[in-house]
Amino acid sequence: MNRNGSGAATLRDAWNQGTASLERAGIEEAAADAELLLLHLLGKSKAELLRDWREPWPGDAELAAAWETMLRRRASGEPVQYIVGSQGFFGREFEVSPAVLIPRPETELLAEAVLAAGDRLWPHASGASGRTERMEAGRTSGAVPHVLDVGTGSGALAVTLAAERPAWRVTASDLSADALALAGRNAERLGAGERIRFVRGDLLEPFLAAAGGEPIDILVSNPPYIRTDELAGLQREVRDYEPRLALDGGDDGLAPYRRMAGQLGQLPRLPRVVAWEVGAGQAEDVAELLRAAAEWAEIRYVQDYAGIRRHVLAVR
Repeated sequence: MNRNGSGAATLRDAWNQGTASLERAGIEEAAADAELLLLHLLGKSKAELLRDWREPWPGDAELAAAWETMLRRRASGEPVQYIVGSQGFFGREFEVSPAVLIPRPETELLAEAVLAAGDRLWPHASGASGRTERMEAGRTSGAVPHVLDVGTGSGALAVTLAAERPAWRVTASDLSADALALAGRNAERLGAGERIRFVRGDLLEPFLAAAGGEPIDILVSNPPYIRTDELAGLQREVRDYEPRLALDGGDDGLAPYRRMAGQLGQLPRLPRVVAWEVGAGQAEDVAELLRAAAEWAEIRYVQDYAGIRRHVLAVR
């Protein structure tokens, strides 16, 4: 590292060193990742780091060792989100771990689409104030939708919907007990813990009429959609670190959609909105599964930031 007048390396020097180390390891976003790791290590905001660029690097052996460890982990391919333990989603910071898929920016578009569809169908429940009297009135009048997030993972979708629409009833499910525990922590920390019910189970099985399930008005899910034979070719950050349970969509990537579409008719009542995230090139196939399962007033697609049909919404 370069030295400043005090004889100590600066914070900027540490960032430069970290960036160079990650570049040598072939990390694509080396500078950005080094910055995120440094912010986490020092407990600073980006504005504070920029302000303190020329400050001496702390003469702390434990801090230096922690910095080197973080860089080694990232250089090995471990996602920076798992190293720092969090990922932003819809303006909130969610705890993440290798037990859950890291929330992606394109899934925010799914949350937006669900919020918009819910507001059109249940306008009296769309206010964000969440006053108790309105919530109770909605429950008795049927003016409040019951939302189910299947495969909740970190809880990003369920918590976002509950936080943005406090009057809505939200249930979140996952097959992984570890994922449900993490999602519960996120809900508690972000103030939605009392308004989300967590259920362990495989896709829609806990919610079928035969299982005593309650009627669902909005079904949202970001299920596994990678073809099994494509897993080995994924980016190493995804292939080696993110949970296979949240990635493997079966031989054609459509297994979870096929199962859920087949289960729709076994629910106590057909949802008025089904909103699913899908893989590239899967939107029309998933739409056909929904058309075969029920009659819908509308089936439409939401494109992601790359122009890919990333979400399928069926509304009745």
